[in-house]
Amino acid sequence: MSQSPPRDHGGGIEAARTLWGGAREAWIDLSTGINPVPYPVGTFTASDWTALPDQPAFDALCAAARAFWQVPEGVDILPAPGASALIASLPGLRPRGRVAIPAPTYNEHGAAFAAHGWDLVAGSLDQPGLGARVLVHPNNPDGRQWRGDEIPADDALTVIDESFCDVAPEASLIARAVRPGPLVLKSFGKFWGLAGLRLGFAIGHPETLAPLRERIGPWAVSGPALRIGTTALRDLDWAEETRARLARDATRLDAMATGAGWRCLGGTPLFRLYDTRSAEDAQGHLASHHILTRRFPYSTTWLRLGLPGRAEDWARLERALS
Repeated sequence: MSQSPPRDHGGGIEAARTLWGGAREAWIDLSTGINPVPYPVGTFTASDWTALPDQPAFDALCAAARAFWQVPEGVDILPAPGASALIASLPGLRPRGRVAIPAPTYNEHGAAFAAHGWDLVAGSLDQPGLGARVLVHPNNPDGRQWRGDEIPADDALTVIDESFCDVAPEASLIARAVRPGPLVLKSFGKFWGLAGLRLGFAIGHPETLAPLRERIGPWAVSGPALRIGTTALRDLDWAEETRARLARDATRLDAMATGAGWRCLGGTPLFRLYDTRSAEDAQGHLASHHILTRRFPYSTTWLRLGLPGRAEDWARLERALS
């Protein structure tokens, strides 16, 4: 059985090397919105790897997540092996019908609903006859933030993807999840910079999460992920310092990009979206310096950049842009 070609995403250093050469370690990957200065993972015990994750460790992770995201009383939390695993399962929570996913946005949502036989429709979130809607908050790639009053309070499955919202916790729409229907997604890979850990969360009313919990089954989150996630979610000082650093670095990146003649269209402190004269030319120029960026099939001028992490990476990007 043949597999479908992978959907367009950031990353892909090996493919870039095929086009532009260079050793893998010579490349700077700015094609994703992952924090380039990750949370320090610390050390592990042998049982983290050899034992089945136990309930106390699971409960500790949920308690840390509840406190960090200020989850309201009566709202449930479901850890999972990455937000992508949750996205792939969500369309199966309701009978297939019509789903509104305002574009442009993260393409895995539309692909997941299409794979489950849903009809993807354009237009507003409040059009009649919807069985589901998806809003990415802040949106990828333009950083749009949704307001609570833009989200209808009906019975439709309402997926609120907050994978990038930890840079702006005051904007979270978790309060919407006190009633059945809304379901908030959180990704551990973006803000904490640990995409390889594969840890994500669904937050919603127990009635909404119950069928999802059955689909995921027991032991979905690894022992190392339980340990790292709990420690990181309790580390409020690191989170505060990281938000401040990301904001400074985003401002620095904007200054470099506008100096190169690009116009900032938005983004978040984890990634910036620029309007260039030609995204293909701009991406190719940076790739000749072994700097990978992200362009989009629906725009000839949009280019998205994540943040460099090391001083030498900043210096190389500055040289390339100048």
